[in-house]
Amino acid sequence: MTDKLRAAREKTVRDHMRLENELDFDAVMQTFATPRYELFGQGTVIEGDEAVRGYFRRSRTPFPDQSNEIIALRQDGDAVLVEFWLLGTHKGPMVVKGQTIEPTGKAFKVRMMAVFEFAGDSDKIVCERPYFDQQAIWAQLGVG
Repeated sequence: MTDKLRAAREKTVRDHMRLENELDFDAVMQTFATPRYELFGQGTVIEGDEAVRGYFRRSRTPFPDQSNEIIALRQDGDAVLVEFWLLGTHKGPMVVKGQTIEPTGKAFKVRMMAVFEFAGDSDKIVCERPYFDQQAIWAQLGVG
């Protein structure tokens, strides 16, 4: 891999995460070759423009201030690995297994990791695979 491609991929990931913080989901979508999230632990695959936009809406309804803070970023082959803090405040209704949990007003901060996969000589993301402990979030919100 060339240094130029390595730098372009790192920029794509940093831009992607910054744009999520800014709630600029149109621009986030431009960082993907084809929008795809695989939520490790939940066994959920979210693929395609409409599905990923729905995921953004569902995750930001309960946590409209959700943001990330990068701790570390490394590259390995066609993947960029990012360790980060995910933060947010439970300000809106959250639906879990068909049940609505009303806002608690409590904040959470959890350490997470995500793998951003790239294909070939591209600087566009083909899949984001975040790894996180959902129970840790619920415990901080007092709903676990």
